[in-house]
Amino acid sequence: MSAPPSKTQHLGVRRYLAVTLPFLPSERAMREGAAPPDAAFALIAKQRGAQRIMALSPAALSLGLSAGMMLADARAQEPDLAALEHCPEADHALLLRLAEACERYTPTVAPQGDDALVLDLTGCLDILAMDEGEVRDDLVARLSRLGFRPLTACAGTPDAALALARFGKRSVRELPVAALGLEGDAHLALGRAGLRTIGQLADRPRAPLAARFGKAMSIALAHLLEEQDRRITPHRALPPIWVEQRFAEPMATVKPLLGVIEWLAGQARDLLVARGRGGRRYEVSLFRTDGHVARLAIDSGLPLREPADVARLFRERIESLSDPLDPGFGYDLLRLSVPLHEDVLEGQDRLDEKDSGRPDLAPLLDRLQVRFGAECLHRFAPRDEHLPEYADRLVPAASRPQSRPDSWPQPEAGEPPLRPLFLFEPPQPVTVLAEVPDGPPRRFGWQGRQHRVVRQEGPERLAYPWWKTVEATGPTRDYYRIEDEDGRRFWLFRHGLYGSEKADPRWYLHGVFA
Repeated sequence: MSAPPSKTQHLGVRRYLAVTLPFLPSERAMREGAAPPDAAFALIAKQRGAQRIMALSPAALSLGLSAGMMLADARAQEPDLAALEHCPEADHALLLRLAEACERYTPTVAPQGDDALVLDLTGCLDILAMDEGEVRDDLVARLSRLGFRPLTACAGTPDAALALARFGKRSVRELPVAALGLEGDAHLALGRAGLRTIGQLADRPRAPLAARFGKAMSIALAHLLEEQDRRITPHRALPPIWVEQRFAEPMATVKPLLGVIEWLAGQARDLLVARGRGGRRYEVSLFRTDGHVARLAIDSGLPLREPADVARLFRERIESLSDPLDPGFGYDLLRLSVPLHEDVLEGQDRLDEKDSGRPDLAPLLDRLQVRFGAECLHRFAPRDEHLPEYADRLVPAASRPQSRPDSWPQPEAGEPPLRPLFLFEPPQPVTVLAEVPDGPPRRFGWQGRQHRVVRQEGPERLAYPWWKTVEATGPTRDYYRIEDEDGRRFWLFRHGLYGSEKADPRWYLHGVFA
């Protein structure tokens, strides 16, 4: 759901909030119980055959140690220094979880590097009913309760916000030239030229600087000075439609959850109707006060937008969870999004108030998919293949039909089906008695029982596809639809043309009609 810009912002001005976590690796270790709080320890990794310090706890940093030192050198200075294995994968996973938790402020959250997040607050402050300072204070308070020591800053570009947070400055002009993030000896060359701050660079003509230090420096400087906005790519794709409800008091139980979902689905329906669309996928995000985010999703075989139907499917989803929802200290934000939606063909009911007599299976299929998973439910779809056993395929029931129902072979009005509903794989061998070798069957035996044919239609000749490989070529098939004296109908074929392809063709039962 798009929101108008904040009253405290000018149109076209973007605002970003950056949060850096300089002690993320050590704080993760303390959160997992691998090290006691306020302990002096290092996280190490083996590089070129030697143990090197990759990160330090705040207590270890206060001892004069630094990242990049050899563990042996650090222990020569501090013999009791504890060492833990550095796990960057776990650190990144924690950063992503924190990014999801920060979606309570804005759906546009992006990790930056190994220890920072950037939030695009543009247009979200009115929805939050908070200003930048209040959002910043609330975020710092939540992260502090989780055991982190965040550094934050707000600016008009992601680069400026990140640099201000990392270097702890109030103004971009006070930032050191290292904030440009240039490679090689560019920072050293700038220092030798007497240019040590971004403010000193900003006062110089850009053309000579670009000629001396390259175009990358000019672009980085423009980003820091908020002259160019490179934007950010959120770690989760932004849903085209989303609505949310914040609670003054956290929801401590899941009992009222479905009522809130149905109410939000009503708001989403208004947005969908305005676009002539219906949701094929709905997702609920439950934000817990401790930062945990639970996500539930449902899929619909047809575009859906009625709130009661959405709530019913979420009820099925919640009841089928192997790990029930845990509100903990309560949910304080619930967001409903529609990441996938399609056009809805508006139709008019029959004037005589009669339906087609065909049951609508879509609600049943949706409930089965939610209950057992979309991967467990399939349907048949036609396939353009010559041989009957290859004329259909199984596809997920939730997939969008690629063909119309009339793509299946249809019999003429009043005629029996052209193909049986059930095929044997492989076809069953039968013994056939015919008046002439290449004529229709008069009697056949199958599974120890004889069947006398009273009606027959055929042959329907199917030659093996000529475009197949020569090695896979098979005999021609002559198919017959037959009915025995008990009224049962079968689909038999003679495998091979008598005389030209085989001297004694065999017969097979390929299917039975319902």
